[in-house]
Amino acid sequence: MEKLKIGDKAPHFSGIDQDGEKIALGDFDGKKLILYFYPKDNTSGCTAEACSLRDGYKELLEMGFNVVGVSPDNEASHRKFMEKYSLPFPLIADTEKEIAAAYGVWGLKKFMGREYMGIIRTTFVINNGVIEKIFDKVKTKDHFVQIVDSYK
Repeated sequence: MEKLKIGDKAPHFSGIDQDGEKIALGDFDGKKLILYFYPKDNTSGCTAEACSLRDGYKELLEMGFNVVGVSPDNEASHRKFMEKYSLPFPLIADTEKEIAAAYGVWGLKKFMGREYMGIIRTTFVINNGVIEKIFDKVKTKDHFVQIVDSYK
């Protein structure tokens, strides 16, 4: 699959969040969406990223953004992760990796000499169904600042 670029139409997605509620790209028509893909609930980098977005959530809302996280974890895992860290935004359980595949973020990773398939941490800012920004070098501890600074 060809890598998504700024200006591309965002691939349609539909998934179930931590509460069993359906979330789809169409829910954000006319709105700005921060769709962030992360590897796993309750891991250090993913927790830092989620908490950064949580800490800046009010400012992101004031800037007109909605935030949705996506990982292959199931609904129960997401619910525990959200409760533990008081996350104010939904997390989609992409257990079949269909959304990740559509966005080109399910792929080969390397860690300590080992190769495996996994989520390539990436954030897409979607405005009215079009990809406005892509962050593929996510600063987990400062992701909120990274996003906000890109709009200054």
